[in-house]
Amino acid sequence: MISYLQGRVILKKEKFIIIGVNNIGYKVFISKATLIKLPEIAEDIKIFCFQNVKEDALDLYGFLTYDELDFFETLNDIHGIGPKAALELASVGPLDKIKERVLSQDEKIFEGIPGIGSKKAMTIILELTGKIKMLNGTKPKSSADEAEEALSQLGFSRKQAKEALSCIPSNVKNTEERVKQALKSLGK
Repeated sequence: MISYLQGRVILKKEKFIIIGVNNIGYKVFISKATLIKLPEIAEDIKIFCFQNVKEDALDLYGFLTYDELDFFETLNDIHGIGPKAALELASVGPLDKIKERVLSQDEKIFEGIPGIGSKKAMTIILELTGKIKMLNGTKPKSSADEAEEALSQLGFSRKQAKEALSCIPSNVKNTEERVKQALKSLGK
């Protein structure tokens, strides 16, 4: 797997760059935010990479810091988010600000990104909240508490949330699945 490239910028386009490394050109997809920070053509560059292997393609996604790459990989692991969407999501602002807004449950953080509506944004925020807390060393809440918190953020009272969650079979542990089932029972 290609994890890092060091070479020269050969070409810069809106969605990708080509980096020359030992007479080989690598096409690396980047976000608009990263594009702004890149050195000029023919200048040296160091870039962390995520290699996405598919049946019909082999794509590289590039980041200037390892923290950006790590956050991208976290986003890419969310069900329904592919690497291109994760790249856009990861570029909505400085990493610390994104984490801060996710932890404050700010669903407007991903506004304007194609294919991400309010429901999808809330799902992303729910999944990221737990992952960010684990990365920061904070002990995550139990699944029941996270599901209850999510339902409360969606406008339901704590009582309604608890009642809806109490009807869900105990073998369902995944917070996202618990929220989905609770929403069905609440008629949404």
